[in-house]
Amino acid sequence: MKELVSSLNPKQQAYVNLELDDPRCGEYLLAVFHMIPGKNLNVLQAAAEVAAESSTGTNFKVKTETPFSKRMNALVYKLDLEKDLVWIAYPWRLFDRGGNIQNILTYVVGNVLGMKQVSALKMLDVWFPPAMLEQYDGPSYTIDDMRKYLNVFDRPILGTIIKPKMGLTSAEYAEVCYDFWVGGGDFVKNDEPQANQDFCPYDKMVKHVKEAMDKVVKKTGHKKVHSFNVSAPDFDTMIERCELIRNAGFEPGSYAFLIDGITAGWMAVQTLRRKYPDVFIHFHRAAHGAFTRPENPLGFSVLVLSKFARLAGASGIHTGTAGVGKMAGTPEEDIIAAHNIQYFKSMGHFFDQSWATIPEENEDALKMTKEDKAHKMILIDDSWRGLKKCCPIISGGLNPTLLKPFIDVMGNTDFITTMGAGCHAHPAGTKAGATALVQACEAYKKGVDIHKYAKKHRELAQAIEFFEKKKK
Repeated sequence: MKELVSSLNPKQQAYVNLELDDPRCGEYLLAVFHMIPGKNLNVLQAAAEVAAESSTGTNFKVKTETPFSKRMNALVYKLDLEKDLVWIAYPWRLFDRGGNIQNILTYVVGNVLGMKQVSALKMLDVWFPPAMLEQYDGPSYTIDDMRKYLNVFDRPILGTIIKPKMGLTSAEYAEVCYDFWVGGGDFVKNDEPQANQDFCPYDKMVKHVKEAMDKVVKKTGHKKVHSFNVSAPDFDTMIERCELIRNAGFEPGSYAFLIDGITAGWMAVQTLRRKYPDVFIHFHRAAHGAFTRPENPLGFSVLVLSKFARLAGASGIHTGTAGVGKMAGTPEEDIIAAHNIQYFKSMGHFFDQSWATIPEENEDALKMTKEDKAHKMILIDDSWRGLKKCCPIISGGLNPTLLKPFIDVMGNTDFITTMGAGCHAHPAGTKAGATALVQACEAYKKGVDIHKYAKKHRELAQAIEFFEKKKK
């Protein structure tokens, strides 16, 4: 290590402190990167260049530095040479004090991903200190609020994505919503590309969904929720879509705003959170794979993306099916991400993240951590004590036969599942697909194997026969 330190030039030396006193003192955002240096640099030199580029520096030491600006330098404070890991501490005062997520990401995974000084650079985990958490919004309307609205407390919220994902008219779309809801489902979402296509005008789609929801609620006596994609080409159009939905006569709680968080941008996510704190903000992560897939050496992990979504105030974000469904992902990646956004305190890949804005050792913080693990509602009348939970949303290749396997991997039922073809491909259609999903959930709650439960439940039996045959 001494040899590495002695190889640093004067500029690089200013961005390294391998004896940093108490990195978790509250002054720093901490990050862990998997990093492979580029040509002509050793690991510590490359890490110092990353710390410089992602905070105050550039490729050369400049004459305009001040004593204060040097205090804002990011610092490499730890290395694992065997695993190619680098720990960097960022003074969080660097960041826009308006609670600006895109500003943080511009620093820590912005220009640095294009630097020729590295051939691999991936942020694996991030830690936010309590004093920083207080500057950011965090979720307002949570899955707990949705549960109260739906009167669903002891199981996952059962949802679907309308399929085909594109090509249905407004009336046809609403008809599929109706069939799923009347079959027993709770939650329907637009697929992430749905917007204002000529064959499915946005205003008509909203109008017909409202009519279908009203009819279902009257028929079944159960409330329902629809998540509308409000992603748009500009700010004004996004807000117009939100206002169109709010003015369509929906009951508060019966609609969510879906935003394509990566392609629309963090500004869109935070705008929705701030303008509509009484609405579930549904973060769809389309394009995340460009950053998060393990085979990509540049970017950030699912855990990092999910933690920033909670910090931004998303009510829920898609976190993957942990290898149970069709999407790439593992329990180590997807479930750790899900737990880190839904629990008050949880262990990530490297950091034990508490979302408390009061000291972790405080009696009330410790009590909330215990109550949270016991699945009791917290932060109801004491929101100053921490950031509220963000809901894992689970989609991608699941069907009724995979509900229990996913719950077993997840370790709890505090999530929204949105099965697309898993419901709409049912041999008897969408309504039967929704009923099969409900029956699979009933079997889970009763501790009965779905094959045994299916003997007296025709829709589930049909789903098992169809989907298990497709696996072979």
